[in-house]
Amino acid sequence: MNLADVFTVVLSVGGLLTVFVGWWLAVAGLFPRLVERCADQLGTGPWRCFGVGVACAVPLIFTLIGLGKVSTNPAAKLLSGALVILVLLLALAGTAGLALRIGRGMATAADGDENWRCVRRGGIVLAITYGTIVVLPLTLLAGLGAIVRSRSGGGEKPGVGST
Repeated sequence: MNLADVFTVVLSVGGLLTVFVGWWLAVAGLFPRLVERCADQLGTGPWRCFGVGVACAVPLIFTLIGLGKVSTNPAAKLLSGALVILVLLLALAGTAGLALRIGRGMATAADGDENWRCVRRGGIVLAITYGTIVVLPLTLLAGLGAIVRSRSGGGEKPGVGST
């Protein structure tokens, strides 16, 4: 392994982590209420979010991968691959709530009502923790669970916002 190979790996990983932070900022900018709800879900019940994420992701991913391998139709293979990527992007969108939650723990007076600053700060910290590799799938599953719970109304208090 020469120095060029080392730079290739290091810069590829650094670029991927930068894309994660950019995705979290984009989701926080486009869907601020969704990110708020995901942050609340992850704050009140992180293990429930993780369990919901596992319950949703595992069967879905295995079904889509199996469909892609079994199918001889190229369109079905493309569709299954696109759906796997969509699930990963949804999980990352839910993880934006975790980045917001972490960033709120490190809030400064300059933040004011600008949640994107908290998402950026928390996203950088979260991306750094992805260097351990173990944290990445755990947070992705919790993020998927948070987005599913926030969209389905999980964790709502009776009489508040429910019909």
